[in-house]
Amino acid sequence: MKKLVAVIPMRAGSQRVRNKNFKPFASKSLFEHKIELVKQLPVDDIIVNTDSDYAIDIAKKLGVNYHKREPYFASSECSNSEYHEYLAEVTPGENILIAQVTAPLITKESYINAIDEFFYHDCNSLMSVKVVKEFLWHHGKAVNYDPENAPNSQNLPEYVAPTFGLVIVNRKAMLESRNFICSKPHFMKVNQQEAIDIDTQVDFDFAEFMFKKQALKTDV
Repeated sequence: MKKLVAVIPMRAGSQRVRNKNFKPFASKSLFEHKIELVKQLPVDDIIVNTDSDYAIDIAKKLGVNYHKREPYFASSECSNSEYHEYLAEVTPGENILIAQVTAPLITKESYINAIDEFFYHDCNSLMSVKVVKEFLWHHGKAVNYDPENAPNSQNLPEYVAPTFGLVIVNRKAMLESRNFICSKPHFMKVNQQEAIDIDTQVDFDFAEFMFKKQALKTDV
């Protein structure tokens, strides 16, 4: 069984930004950018997991493998737990790197660092996370500070939130937990730029702006 298989998961449709994975994004689509980046990583195989025939045509053109996803697992009726279990079931690898198309600002260096960290640490899953140091409330009550003795924002406790943009997980552990985050997780902090996930048109426009800016720095 292959040691590390990269999976690029992608549904045909998107609810908030129409065809966001295929529309022009800094001269190419988000999907094409992600394939080209993942092809530079030290992985044993690359599989596009999708229900889109158009995506499959692009995968063939760019020389990567594909798995045609069953309609239910590309629908809104499918829960995350069902989807995660399914992805593990159909991916033939000891470990799986999941590269989300909607996280275009994660760099090649971060992917390589994540692979190194995953195999170095005693963990069965690695998840990219962003640091959250904000004044948080829930049901009318402060969650992480005392309103009567409010600290400066920099002194708030540090929370981390999964970004789901960069995931590496042991296939067996993923089957058991039915989750990207398994029993022995390792959290890898990413900066605000790499934490961007495209969900709305504003996200799309801002990510494209930052992507072009990042490309200019690389070209210098």
